[in-house]
Amino acid sequence: MTSLPAADLQLPLFVYAQKDDLTGKSAWIALQEHHRERARHFRLDRLFAADDKRGERFTAEAVGIYLDYSKNLVTSETMVLLMQLARQCGLQDRIDAMYRGERINLTEDRAVLHTALRLPAHERLVVDGEDVVAQVQEVLGRMETFATKVRNGQWLGHTGRPIRHVVNIGIGGSDLGPMMAHEALRHYSQRELSLHFLSDVDGAALLETVRDLPAQETLFIVCSKTFTTLETITNANAARQWLVQQLGDEQAVARHFVGVTTNIEEASRFGIDPHNMFGFWDWVGGRYSMTSAVGLSTMIAIGPQHFRELLAGFHAMDEHFRSTPLERNLPAILGMLTVWYTNFFGAASQAVLPYSQYLKRLPAYLQQLTMESNGKHIDVNGQQVGYQTSPVYWGDNGINGQHSFYQMLHQGRQLVPCDFIGFCRPLEALGQQHDWLMANMFAQGEALAFGKSAQQVREEGTPEALVPHRVFDGNRPSNSMLIDRLTPYSLGTLVALYEHSVFTQGVIWNIDSFDQWGVELGKQLAKRTARQLIDHQQPLHHDSSTNALIHRYRASNRPVGGQARAA
Repeated sequence: MTSLPAADLQLPLFVYAQKDDLTGKSAWIALQEHHRERARHFRLDRLFAADDKRGERFTAEAVGIYLDYSKNLVTSETMVLLMQLARQCGLQDRIDAMYRGERINLTEDRAVLHTALRLPAHERLVVDGEDVVAQVQEVLGRMETFATKVRNGQWLGHTGRPIRHVVNIGIGGSDLGPMMAHEALRHYSQRELSLHFLSDVDGAALLETVRDLPAQETLFIVCSKTFTTLETITNANAARQWLVQQLGDEQAVARHFVGVTTNIEEASRFGIDPHNMFGFWDWVGGRYSMTSAVGLSTMIAIGPQHFRELLAGFHAMDEHFRSTPLERNLPAILGMLTVWYTNFFGAASQAVLPYSQYLKRLPAYLQQLTMESNGKHIDVNGQQVGYQTSPVYWGDNGINGQHSFYQMLHQGRQLVPCDFIGFCRPLEALGQQHDWLMANMFAQGEALAFGKSAQQVREEGTPEALVPHRVFDGNRPSNSMLIDRLTPYSLGTLVALYEHSVFTQGVIWNIDSFDQWGVELGKQLAKRTARQLIDHQQPLHHDSSTNALIHRYRASNRPVGGQARAA
């Protein structure tokens, strides 16, 4: 059991600040020299030729994930220096502080305890005098009761019909996480239930979502901790209006809306029964919330038992990250490789390429996880950083990507490190299709690493004028991750792997990976601008470009009586 200070005890910022600037650390300086003198000249074909065991040595395995990082521009010396840098930046101390529940989210003075969402029920973690595990388990128990009622048809809508359609209304982590999990675990879902996800305030998003849904059988889950998130509440109000119009009774709201929120007063005013509200805590960031009550739609889809298996997978990777030496620690290895390419090779982006149709939403989920966490220019001391932080994360399911953007990966000028993710056994066996799928994954990693020389192209009988066009330089780095099978457990391990890789990067860059002030300014300006678009009498005080755009928009909306007319 861990006991922490009372809420009014302020933890000083210097506890977590690095003792000297990142670029002044001896390991950083050694890495700069290593890159300048050797690493920038590395060729993967030569590294493999010099070490016939390289493909076995540069690997790590834990909790069902086999990581092959041999196709990276690294040697044993590189990895030693990277882990020295991690230690000089206090990575293990920061890991321990997070797991103890210390307030490592410095700008918001909050603990970061998404790992507590996955702790087994028998464990205890006391923060500010409260056992957070007991709180988590209480909400999980209520979620399980509710999800079971929906799944077995006991939960009835206003007209007495069971629920057959569930619409999750959220934004950011309250949308991307549940959507990704539902797609990834569709194989395990109850097919009689259809799930839909609504986040965009474009009216078309709502209308297309509900167009073919019978209101009598539709349940809306409103995910907003404060119940004031503009996009979410705008959509919730529109959905409420649609439901009442369809069923003709305000009382219907209580049987067709539930809330994932802590604002009981606002949600009650909306019409949600307090018994059907599921809360979570300030120490759960939105992009880390898919294992909280935000996962209610996931639990309804796959069932409580499979949801518990998902939590167990997260917890297994949490424990691996917490207790494994850095040299064999999967998140630490991935995180430090990202630092290596971002800060020493100038790589501006990283591709995530799952060879699984079920994981098609994983790259979009990881975009928020990585870039909202580490897209920062200020360190924990409030000082401007003098180095690049988060790269751009992007990607698609691998086969689709091969006929879309792989051309750039192979022959473009940008260095784009790639993460390949594949499974040894398919969930849906159909002839030899899985063998073909995985053959493509292995071939793409090989092609990126070793390419094809002009001599090889000529030996194929290629006309001399076409030889330069068919040369592949190779030497493009990648990681390959192999997992036995896509299950709730293995999905948990995979997502937690990326969570902790992002944390590792943030520690090295000495930034707060758990705030997101960068999303606020645009939202604040949008509120003011929305009033000006609705009321054409409102004066404009923007720059000349924004003013001109608003004038153009107003003219197209044909104001009637000073108000814009709805389409």
